[in-house]
Amino acid sequence: MGEVSDQVPLLLKKEDEFDHLNKTPLWVSLTKLILKVIMWVIFIAWATFIFFSPTKFTNQLQGKIIRATRGTIFGTSGSIFLIFSFPIFVIAFLAIIRLALSDEDEPQVKRTPKGPNFRLWTFPVLVDGPFGVVTAAEMIGVILFSVYIVWAIIMYTIQDVDLLSLFHVHSMKEKSAVFLELTGLRFGFIGLICLAFLFLPVARGSVLLRAIDIPFEHATRYHVWLGHLTMALFTLHGLFFVIGWAMQGRLVEELIDWKNIGVANLPGVISLAAGLLMWVTSLPGVRRKNFELFFYTHQLYVVFVVFLALHVGDFIFMIAGAGIFLFMLDRFLRFFQSRKTVDILSATCFPCGTVELVISKPANLHYNALGWIFLQIRQLSWLQWHPFSVSSSPFDGKHHVAILIKVLGDWTEKLKGNILNRSLEQSENDPLLQHKRKITASVEGPYGHESPYHLTYENLILVAGGIGISPFLAILSDILHRINDRKPCLPRNILIVWAIKNSGELPLLDTVDMEAICPLFSDKLNLEIQTFVTRESQPSLEEGKTPKAMHTTISPGFKGCRMSSLVGTGNVVWSGLYVMVSTIGLVITVALLDIFYIIPFNVNYWWYKGLLLIGCMAASILIFGGLVIALWHLWERKTSSKEEPGEDASKKVDILRQNEQKNFGESRLVNNIRYGQRPDFQEIFGSHAKSWGSVDIGVIVCGPPTLQSSVAKECRRQNLQRGHQAIFHFNSHSFDL
Repeated sequence: MGEVSDQVPLLLKKEDEFDHLNKTPLWVSLTKLILKVIMWVIFIAWATFIFFSPTKFTNQLQGKIIRATRGTIFGTSGSIFLIFSFPIFVIAFLAIIRLALSDEDEPQVKRTPKGPNFRLWTFPVLVDGPFGVVTAAEMIGVILFSVYIVWAIIMYTIQDVDLLSLFHVHSMKEKSAVFLELTGLRFGFIGLICLAFLFLPVARGSVLLRAIDIPFEHATRYHVWLGHLTMALFTLHGLFFVIGWAMQGRLVEELIDWKNIGVANLPGVISLAAGLLMWVTSLPGVRRKNFELFFYTHQLYVVFVVFLALHVGDFIFMIAGAGIFLFMLDRFLRFFQSRKTVDILSATCFPCGTVELVISKPANLHYNALGWIFLQIRQLSWLQWHPFSVSSSPFDGKHHVAILIKVLGDWTEKLKGNILNRSLEQSENDPLLQHKRKITASVEGPYGHESPYHLTYENLILVAGGIGISPFLAILSDILHRINDRKPCLPRNILIVWAIKNSGELPLLDTVDMEAICPLFSDKLNLEIQTFVTRESQPSLEEGKTPKAMHTTISPGFKGCRMSSLVGTGNVVWSGLYVMVSTIGLVITVALLDIFYIIPFNVNYWWYKGLLLIGCMAASILIFGGLVIALWHLWERKTSSKEEPGEDASKKVDILRQNEQKNFGESRLVNNIRYGQRPDFQEIFGSHAKSWGSVDIGVIVCGPPTLQSSVAKECRRQNLQRGHQAIFHFNSHSFDL
């Protein structure tokens, strides 16, 4: 749009007019700071204890703690719980309180006077390789984990060599067999430590992820990394034992052994077999070629966890108990949310092969423009769930959320055909077909960043590939609404770089009516759009005409069945109560079991106590958590009955109808379209860094891994050179399993 204006953003000209929106009471800010410090102190102390667990000092300290606490009704398992699991639950409880204090806060968007600065979370270090794009903060985490693994293996090996003298073995073969068994035992313990972290990233609504503002789609890659590491360690654990037993000539005997007192081998074999099957089918080559095989075999995690508990017993299982329990809590809550059938208020098929769905939701279910939802349409499949980023802003309406879906595979082809068929039925205007036209879905979510970080950058570069434009439409709508409503919002310069295969996708930009949201927005926001049509060398003859989109909508009097707000990212108070009450219920359930069954009847079988512990986890979630869910559901029904849905949803439908009447050439949006070219990120980033000067530039990319790598590589190159003093902050908004 030419030279960038030097004018101060509208929302920063008269800061006093809305400054009260950014002000948080002093006691709230202080309490949140204290809670944050306590959480970090507990986590660092817990992680330090684990890191130094191979040392003699830590082993002695652990022994003292166990001897001091095992006299309670919980016994040794209670002591292990206190050391390894209790700190995680304390952090989760403190996180709930902190999130509750932050629930009504407006995002903090004040300009930093210090100028541009590097941030570990947004500085890409590795951009090519098996890990994908890795930021500096992630690299630190990878290094620390790697150092722990190497350090633990070395320390335990030294200890095992010393322990050999305690075994009455004489031949080298016998010594080698014993050493292999000891080494296998150490690999098993290190694997349990990794397992303590493994389930935390895949608890989609986890308070721990929300507390550190890591969205589920980012945390999934940490689960992948930890999964490979954990299974590698468990495989070595089993392999070393198998080799040791084979050297002693008792392999089959040991494999089928099921001890009552001590570790039961056969459950371990079953658990490891389930884990290996999950691991093999999750490898990139297998997963990409047959995703359904990966998805269905991954449900074997139930077998893996249950038989692991039977293998090691209750007190050893407690090492990883906290993470597994928090995952079970999240899975149970997601089950309840996904059981509700939700009405799709509007379904639109664009000529470019993209579908837009407008889904009914309650007003008290909040999300931000960087959100995700998981969608299942039972008319198409009872088993398949698919993640989609939202394409609407929370300010577009309280009672709906919109998503854009690119037609690529069988499921999306069926969805498009379903919509087109219903659209033809709708054109017949037969009232008897009204119910038949209705499309329903099951929804999980919304998930995503706890805070809308796109509002914290004065300068934004949004890079999209194809349907990756979807979240940027939501961001654009969000910013325009905030400018128009004079809400806190920092962005003043926005560049959208959009790479598409053909010009048929261009009308997707018109799904956001920018002039309707914020009249004369170009006077208040410097917006530039560069579109690269890679597979067309010149404009088509039909470019000035937009083919009519096909849509089906609800009838005017239909209010719609809305999404359930029973989600971990929903109401902070209710979701927090659910976690707290279920955790307290677990302690009560285990205590009652010990008092009335285990102690009176002298139950001491390790595998059986492990099974009872799994049963207590499930029972506490079902009974105590179920009670909270029931009360939460009643509260939701009571509050939703007072709402008047439909008005903003029908407004969204009206906008869609108006947009399909417009020709693409009539849009007032300035879009610099280049045919037969691909984005030159070096030129684009360099020219805008020169224009914008010494500033922080937020870069958000949504697209395939190759696009992410290209953008991350250029961000890294620009930051290392810093010829224009601008710093590019890399952020990825892509869901890639």
